[in-house]
Amino acid sequence: MTEKAITKEMPIGDVVRKHPETIAVFMNNGLHCIGCAVAAFESIAEGAAAHGIAIDPLIEQLNDAVAAEEAGGAEPTGQ
Repeated sequence: MTEKAITKEMPIGDVVRKHPETIAVFMNNGLHCIGCAVAAFESIAEGAAAHGIAIDPLIEQLNDAVAAEEAGGAEPTGQ
């Protein structure tokens, strides 16, 4: 099994800095706190819970976006 680039424990701010291709996924899932001060230390799981977003599909979409970027393909948007 392949190691995932993104896990639910990671701070949102770290993820978008390292993987800007994930911004569209966060936004399309209703997690609009990308530039929020809380995103610097809030984990993806904490942000998802606060906004009523299912974590497992979100993590899958975020990792799909990273994989697509690394493969040079079109980026998934989480729709």
